[in-house]
Amino acid sequence: MRRKFLIFSLVGAFITLGTLNMFAAGKEDPASKLPFKKKLAWANGLFREGSFYSAEEYYSQLKKEQPRNPYITYMLGECLYKTRDYPPAAEAYQQAFDLAPELYPDCPYKEGIMRKQNGDYERAIERFKFYIKNYKGKNKKMKVYAQREIDGCVMAMNSLNNPGKAFVKNAGPNVNTAYTELSPLPLGDTALLFATMNQNKIIIYGKDKRKDFVSRFMWAPKEFDRTRVKDSFEVAMKFEDGRFNDPKYHVGNGSWSPGGSRFYFTKCKEEDSMKITCKIYVSEFNKKSGVWGNPTEPDPSINEEGSSNTNPYCAMVGKKEVLYFSSNRKLQSAGGFDIWYSVYDSARKTYRRPQNCGKKLNSPYDEVTPYYDSKHGKLYFSSNGWVGLGGFDVYSADGGPTRYGALANLGFPINSPADDMYYIQDNGAKDNGYVVSNRLGSYFVKNPTCCDDIWRVIKEPSFYVKGVVVDELTNDVISQAVVKMSDEGTGAVKDTFFSKEGNFLFYTPMGNNYAITADKSGYISGRTTISTSGKSSMDPDDTTMVTIYMHKITNDFEFHVQNVYYNFDKEISNLILMEH
Repeated sequence: MRRKFLIFSLVGAFITLGTLNMFAAGKEDPASKLPFKKKLAWANGLFREGSFYSAEEYYSQLKKEQPRNPYITYMLGECLYKTRDYPPAAEAYQQAFDLAPELYPDCPYKEGIMRKQNGDYERAIERFKFYIKNYKGKNKKMKVYAQREIDGCVMAMNSLNNPGKAFVKNAGPNVNTAYTELSPLPLGDTALLFATMNQNKIIIYGKDKRKDFVSRFMWAPKEFDRTRVKDSFEVAMKFEDGRFNDPKYHVGNGSWSPGGSRFYFTKCKEEDSMKITCKIYVSEFNKKSGVWGNPTEPDPSINEEGSSNTNPYCAMVGKKEVLYFSSNRKLQSAGGFDIWYSVYDSARKTYRRPQNCGKKLNSPYDEVTPYYDSKHGKLYFSSNGWVGLGGFDVYSADGGPTRYGALANLGFPINSPADDMYYIQDNGAKDNGYVVSNRLGSYFVKNPTCCDDIWRVIKEPSFYVKGVVVDELTNDVISQAVVKMSDEGTGAVKDTFFSKEGNFLFYTPMGNNYAITADKSGYISGRTTISTSGKSSMDPDDTTMVTIYMHKITNDFEFHVQNVYYNFDKEISNLILMEH
């Protein structure tokens, strides 16, 4: 029997390519009729080849024949993990451990990872704690890794309760398909360049033409009306400004040099076990002819032999022009894919030997998709090796290119329990941006978190209320007052301010109604309200000025209490009657 595969997702264009056997079920699938041992060998072969969707199908068939077989259950979990189908993967790992705890002692750890990436943080913490308590292996780092995952779960729950001032929405069907989209690159304020497999139907690897499913550059203009450019996109079109797309390769990860005269991108191709290997290319713009030159490799040291090199991003760091990229080269590596950089000499048109960005940035795991914000001197990248909310999270670090500090997780909502990569900002004043994610809400062909979409990151306008507490009779400022901001609907206290001099300032997130109250001993509480429910993400930053008046309690001050009526049909009223 000849194996043919269906391609489902190009995960970040740098690690794996998911596949599914074309003979999925029914009479057309001869492998489904094999006896148990031969079908198991068939499934194992598919797994070794990296066709995890295909292997999953046959392990599922085998599990129906032997539902309590621990090996089959474990391998099913491995396939679901590889294809990022988190809930059933967690269940499979749990079942494998229950069936054979001595054979699969790491299953509680893997189950915890899957529950974490599904956003079930409390259950994930339980599994990690169980793993730490019962681990008897020789690798002492495993307990450290499990504790790091617990710390990530705690961070995630705290971040959910205090999310960042932004919201994230899917870029929509004119940009995203059921397969993978990656490497968004804003074209000013009016369009977006990105890479896509551009397919909504199942692709049969070996049958469908390669040129129809390889990742390629496309661009989508933003929609607009008579007054403004909107934050949605028109139908995407082929990007034909240069000879960048190549039907033989997966193409993506575009970046212009600071002056716009060079365009960097990657060409990637499947190798053994469907592993993706990438090389960085550059094309130079010829001012005389007005066309882009043929793409070439920038320097032998950039694409080091035997390694995969991807995610180029070129930016000014101080007065230096720096090419950042991600590579899994071994020498000087912290482990996995690291962020590297090379300084470009524009006079000589040469690249200095690449340097590792260091262990304050790179972990023993993977760091990918660098983006440098020259305006604020920050490097953004994604990693699965630091304390995080999910799988790959977006981080920022100050400095560059040699030294970095203040490593920070961007938190919710930019990060999610799933994988989040390719964070990049617009050049506008509000620093809106994009992120690539397989979070729930992405378009998919297999499972809800299989495939990556481009998501729009919209920073909320900063709305504040600024005020002063005064005596309503004398108009004097009242010092030493306690001012609280509460949700007017629920009464939940959102923030508290001890006003030594009578002034206060609160941040009032968009889309809510707030009550501001002031209290001080010897005074009647003062109150005012403010609403941001009618505000839009397109509105500018704004600060509302308010005054809270309080009345001083004196000897001649009178309180008037209205009549209080009891409903004697209520249970508490019956209790009062019984006591009398």
